[in-house]
Amino acid sequence: MIESTAQPANVTLSAVTLLAAATVLACSVSPQTSVAPETNPRSYLGFDRDIYPGDAAMPVLRKTFAFTSYWLSPPPGGKTNTWLGKSEFLRSQGFGFLVLYRGRESRELKNEAAAKESGTQDGKNAAAAAKSEGFASGSIIFLDIEEGGRLPASYHAYLGVWSEELTRAGFHPGVYCSGMPVKEEPAATITTADDIRNDAASRDITIWAYNDSCPPSPGCTFPQDPPPPSSSGIGYAAIWQFAQSPRRKEFTAHCPAKYAPDGNCYAPGDTAHAWFLDVNTATSRDPSGGAK
Repeated sequence: MIESTAQPANVTLSAVTLLAAATVLACSVSPQTSVAPETNPRSYLGFDRDIYPGDAAMPVLRKTFAFTSYWLSPPPGGKTNTWLGKSEFLRSQGFGFLVLYRGRESRELKNEAAAKESGTQDGKNAAAAAKSEGFASGSIIFLDIEEGGRLPASYHAYLGVWSEELTRAGFHPGVYCSGMPVKEEPAATITTADDIRNDAASRDITIWAYNDSCPPSPGCTFPQDPPPPSSSGIGYAAIWQFAQSPRRKEFTAHCPAKYAPDGNCYAPGDTAHAWFLDVNTATSRDPSGGAK
């Protein structure tokens, strides 16, 4: 608390002067107790995979990664979900989480009414699955959006209703989406992340951006001091997926850290090359808040 500098009526000028001098002296010899806020918070590595790598793999992967993906639905193109029932085991191993739910494709959302109906249903299903898997209220559930560039109006309607449904159920909405610029006009580009962020109904959505283009990606690498998500080119991203398996040669030709000969990215310690994966960085050990 800052004291007043006004002179009390019953204090002489000399007393005030002595008091001020004593205060200055005390400040000059007292140790500085306040700590400046950290300007460069640490980042942590995580991985994501469509298929659960198996219980035996997780202690090995934990040596490198602080967090893992966790599907609440079958992944894109899949009919089954191999992650279900593994949340408690992963917590026991000390993993944080990126909780995922598969988003619809634009072609499935014929009009605004159909989009809102799908968004409502998917939001309810995602929340129910999260509760069934033991994820606490407030956990972030990321909707997986594989399309790049600007999304159609029907998709924004779908995303808005999905977000509302999740929030109503006690969870927080997030999206996994492209942070890679797509040219719309000769002098104009757009990223899916910016398109979502600029939509009024989606401004409270947490962004997990992918950009595996080198640069800014360091390629298939596992640094002890990972780059922050803002290095993805999306300054507000909470998570950055900077390496994918298999590699996309059109974006990764100039990566300083190379992928395996088969084009995949494998974790350190995976000598059998059994668990190809995508690599992420985040400023939290538990980006979804699901380890509680």
